[in-house]
Amino acid sequence: MNAPLRIALLGCGYAARLHATALKPMADAVRLLAASRERARAEAFAREWGTGVLDSYEAAIASPEVDAVAVLTPPDSHEALTMQALAAGKHVIVEKPAFPRAATFGPVAEAASRAGKQVLVAENYYYKPLAVTLRGLLREGAIGEPRFVLVNAMKEQKVDGWRQDPAVGGGALYEGGIHWVSLMAGLGLTVKRARGAFPAHAGAPERAALATFEYDEGAVGALVHSWEQPSPLKGLRLSRIFGRDGSVAFESNGLFVFVWGRRKTLLLPGGLRDLTGRGAMWRDFLAAMATGRAPEMDLARARRDLELVEEIGAGAGA
Repeated sequence: MNAPLRIALLGCGYAARLHATALKPMADAVRLLAASRERARAEAFAREWGTGVLDSYEAAIASPEVDAVAVLTPPDSHEALTMQALAAGKHVIVEKPAFPRAATFGPVAEAASRAGKQVLVAENYYYKPLAVTLRGLLREGAIGEPRFVLVNAMKEQKVDGWRQDPAVGGGALYEGGIHWVSLMAGLGLTVKRARGAFPAHAGAPERAALATFEYDEGAVGALVHSWEQPSPLKGLRLSRIFGRDGSVAFESNGLFVFVWGRRKTLLLPGGLRDLTGRGAMWRDFLAAMATGRAPEMDLARARRDLELVEEIGAGAGA
C-alpha cells in the first residue's frame, strides 16, 4: 500500500471540521495534522479529531513531514500562504473563495508549474451529486434544448467575523454566492456573460443578490441568493431548469430531482450520500496529487467562477 498523504490543515475552525469529516472515511489514505496561529487551538482540534499537531502555519509549510497543506484561513491570506507552500514543495488545497481577486490565479498557476505541484480549489458544489445529476440530464437531452435555468438559493443565515468584511473576501456574493455561481457555471453549458443587482436593502456588505446568466448554447439563467430571507423547513427551496421538451425540478440542496419530459423520473442524487460533494471532491484531489493529473475542478474552472462573481458584483455596484 502507498503511504498516507500527509496534509496539514492551516486553520482549525469551521472549514477544518468540514474537511476532517469528509476525510474521515479515507483515513487509510490520509494523515491529518493541525496548525493554528495559537498552538492551543491546534491541540484542542487534535484531541477532537485525532490529528497530529504543528506549532504554526510556518512550521507546517516547512515541515518535511507534510506533503500538502489545506489553506483554511480568511481569503486575504490565501495567496501568501499558497505561494509559501509551493516554494516549500507542497501541494496546496485552498478554500473558496480561493483569492479576493481572480487575477491572482495567474501568478499562482505559474508558481505551481515551477514547483511541479498541484493547487486545488475546494469548490465542493461542482462535485455535488446534484450537479453531477443535472450535468448528466442535460448532456443526454432529457428535457431537450435548455432554455431557462432558475435557481433559488435564499435562506436566513447568521455570519460573523471575516465573512462580513468584503475587504477580505466576505459578503454573501463572494463568500457564499460563489458556490451557487459555480453550480450555474458547472451544468455543462458555457456562460457567455453574467450580470447582477442588489436589493436596495442589501446593506454593506451585501447580504442578497440577483444574478443573471447568458449561455453560449442559447439558454438564460437567474440565481437569487440571500443570507437574510426567512424560509420554511430550514431553507428547503425549489429550483427549475426548463427545456424545449420538458423541465427538471430540484430541491436546491440536492435532496431530490424530478424530471418531467421525454421521461418522468424522480431521482435521489447519490442516494442522499455525500450531498455536499466534499467526499467526491477529496477523492478527486487525492488522485490528482498522487498521479499528477489535473483535478475536475481545475484552476481554469475555479478562476472562471471567481471572474463571474466579479462580473456580477461589478454590475450590481459592489
